[in-house]
Amino acid sequence: MFDLDTSHSLLLILCLFAACSFEFVNGFHDTANAVATVIYTNTLKPWVAVIWSGTWNFLGVFFGGIAVAMGIVNLLPVETLVDQNVAHSLAMVGALLLTAVFWNLLTWYLGIPCSSSHTLIGSILGVGLAYSILPVATGDAVNWGKAQDIGASLLLSPLFGFSVTIILMYFIRVMTRKTPMEDVVFKEPKKNQPPPLWIRAILFTTCTLVSFFHGSNDGQKGVGLIMLVLIGIVPTYFALDVNFDPAKLPDALHKIEQVMAEIDSTTLSKPDRERLAQTLEMNVRLNTVFSSFSKVNDIPKSQKFNVRKDVMLMDRNINSLLKKEEVRLSVSDKEVLKKELKSVRKITDYSPRWVIILISVSLGFGTMIGWKRIVKTIGEKIGKEHLTYAQGASAELVAAMTIGLSSSYGWPVSTTHVLSSGIAGSMVASKGVKNLQPDTVRNILIAWLLTLPVVMVMAGSLFLLFRSIF
Repeated sequence: MFDLDTSHSLLLILCLFAACSFEFVNGFHDTANAVATVIYTNTLKPWVAVIWSGTWNFLGVFFGGIAVAMGIVNLLPVETLVDQNVAHSLAMVGALLLTAVFWNLLTWYLGIPCSSSHTLIGSILGVGLAYSILPVATGDAVNWGKAQDIGASLLLSPLFGFSVTIILMYFIRVMTRKTPMEDVVFKEPKKNQPPPLWIRAILFTTCTLVSFFHGSNDGQKGVGLIMLVLIGIVPTYFALDVNFDPAKLPDALHKIEQVMAEIDSTTLSKPDRERLAQTLEMNVRLNTVFSSFSKVNDIPKSQKFNVRKDVMLMDRNINSLLKKEEVRLSVSDKEVLKKELKSVRKITDYSPRWVIILISVSLGFGTMIGWKRIVKTIGEKIGKEHLTYAQGASAELVAAMTIGLSSSYGWPVSTTHVLSSGIAGSMVASKGVKNLQPDTVRNILIAWLLTLPVVMVMAGSLFLLFRSIF
């Protein structure tokens, strides 16, 4: 399979299974984010809620685009880490997968709403940093620019969810004050008694939105994970999108070359001059390849990964140069570079349809299993009171909005932390900070703080161990 021997083919299948397992675990680990409010407000029966949520998670992955997936892929410069030894690539993806699945399962078993996003990203950073200490390491082992963007989105999204939920709760309180509606939306649901139809409709809608956007964001992380596996182990088959028309690219490369030629290299530092020269050389090589072949499949297998490497490094070099004050280009020239680079990146930023279907099914089925532990934490243990209708609707509406906006910009965020912070915000809006259960909040914060360093050390150690064995 894919020109691999039998043992490596079996290991590839095992890695793909592990990636699907990560997304399956992600499904039941994060199910509570969408269904806790509708279950605890008696809007939907538990199994109806999880099946409905699973369906919309599936649709979210399928129709949510691949911007988040490419954010995950681009975080780890596979073109730097991969060499001719397929066993080294297997060490890389094996360390990633084992760490991510283990930590997700452990936190699920303990009933802690831990972020699958933090787990996966920490695992990727751990492998990258571990590789950087090896004697064979060349170039950056982590895309630090992308890491900063992802780190900011993971840090700010829970704060946004917490703050905006408080504001929304205040708005609802003002709008319903001294009206019959106030007693309805701010009271605890009666046991086994569904809310009024209009409240059920609102909560049903917010549950659906969170489920869909969870798929479009968290689900895409699974797509990115599988692409890391495929590009790392069989790069000659998956380095480039075979359905892309390379004839579209020579014109874009020519425009990039024209703009880059306007940069005065005498004003640049020595590393930046080398970066500029390297970029122009890669542009020439890519232009030669794309002008010579009418189909991606016509490009020799031995060249495909080198083409991907040139595209990725050229993109990174240009983005680095654009941040330098010494690079004096007009606004229009910078826009031309960004536009044409985006066109060129289409040949590398893709995912086969079968990968999206595989992750969609894994996440959808995972959502329907194992939901009780974390639903109980979300619904009962964050605040000292039972979720009211206003709290549930506010937290989910803000979560859906936050995740949806993040997905549109290609930012991975933690659905777990966004919704948990929203629930906490709704509790604070009702009766202040004293309305939070300190033990649960402390456990969530500890998991939030520990996840990155723990999985980075675990993934890095496993990578070095597997690499020494292989």
